[in-house]
Amino acid sequence: MIETLNQWLSPIKSFISPWVYAPVLFVLWLLVLNGVRTIFFIRVKNFAKNSPFPISGILVEATRFPAALLILGSGIWILGLFLPMELKVQKAMLLLTQATVILSIILFLDRWIKEFVMLFSDRVEFAFISKGLLCGIIRGTILGLGLLIFLDLIGISITPILASLGIGSLAVALALQDTLANFFAGIYITLDQPVREGDFVKLESGEEGYVKEVGWRSTKIQLLPDKVVIVPNQKLISSIVTNFYMPTREFSVVIPIGVHHDSDLRKVEEITIDIAKQVIKTVPSTVQNFEPIIRYTAFAESSINFNVVLHAREISDQHLIKHEFIKALHERYKKEGIVIPYPTQTLDIPAETFEKLRNH
Repeated sequence: MIETLNQWLSPIKSFISPWVYAPVLFVLWLLVLNGVRTIFFIRVKNFAKNSPFPISGILVEATRFPAALLILGSGIWILGLFLPMELKVQKAMLLLTQATVILSIILFLDRWIKEFVMLFSDRVEFAFISKGLLCGIIRGTILGLGLLIFLDLIGISITPILASLGIGSLAVALALQDTLANFFAGIYITLDQPVREGDFVKLESGEEGYVKEVGWRSTKIQLLPDKVVIVPNQKLISSIVTNFYMPTREFSVVIPIGVHHDSDLRKVEEITIDIAKQVIKTVPSTVQNFEPIIRYTAFAESSINFNVVLHAREISDQHLIKHEFIKALHERYKKEGIVIPYPTQTLDIPAETFEKLRNH
């Protein structure tokens, strides 16, 4: 292309100063390439609108301004080729061109990654919560690399800088050890999803509640008494956590009951199942198609014990189900004459000992 321009300008060079035709060529170069750039981006933008892939639109927007910078840099390079300047000035213009190329690449990567994170932050919970931090880290890394490349181009040795950055990074990593551990633990929670926002969980320490937010440093759990416990992510992934929403939200409600030893167990079973079915029909939070289960478990000291199993839609519904079931069952047992005995103990005292106690 440069040879073609030289051939085209050879008749002009004989009677027009390069300080005249070089700036004119520079302006024409910018106008023509910017015109081509505008037409190209209009067509590509229309294509991106109809494309099912949203990332294509991000690429178009991220490339628009860096392309204009590249055109400007190439114009400066051409201007330096045709103007009769000192070697130092030509080197400076070449350096300016290289700096323009580096800046264009940095701006492209910066805008593209920023828009990429913003696009997918709505789909990934951790990215939505930490998008500001992620964008800051990524943009800082890109700008730092671009600065190092530019310093290397102008002849400044970056080896001492890299060594200083390595030592500084080690010091920062040691100082922020806990923070970084929580940060990477948050990434693990987001990817593996042992707990998710909205899940009902029980911690190893006994607290239970709904996961309200999974952040880059900690996870917030709202307890049933409307209090929030904040758990560092590192402790969360290193402890035993019961997730009541995995694999499903349905929860088995087990209600222990005891009746008198002289009770008719077949009658007790029929009445209890009947009350359980009534509760399933009347309480909306029960699983409607579940058949209640009754299982006798033991001959206890004062009663025959058994468990009744119902299914709730989720764990928080168990309290209302137990409430309605116990209330209805107590009323029905009272009508049917089924006794729920109080705990009793029988003392076996020898007759001699009993006489001695009575005489005293």
